[in-house]
Amino acid sequence: MKPTSKIMDSTSFHDTTVGTTVHTLRKLLGEPHYSGNDGKGKVNFQWVMETDSGDVFRVYDYKIYRPLDEYEIIEFHIGGMSKAITEQAKNEMYEALGKI
Repeated sequence: MKPTSKIMDSTSFHDTTVGTTVHTLRKLLGEPHYSGNDGKGKVNFQWVMETDSGDVFRVYDYKIYRPLDEYEIIEFHIGGMSKAITEQAKNEMYEALGKI
């Protein structure tokens, strides 16, 4: 799993989430591609990544409509081209979490 500059057109939510904090995601995924933590939009933070096999996915909070604390646990959505990709991304994230 690594950050990507690939185009993420057509990614969508396939009911895959990960419960974690912004702080942990920063340690795991690096700085977000989008960070507008003011609660005014549908998304405060978004990371665009690719799996070890090169599939694009994104991790984002959705419709919380308030600023997030860096240390509060949020159910972040994982978006991708298919359920299989989002589940693979989740598995790679959990595996990487075990190493930090």
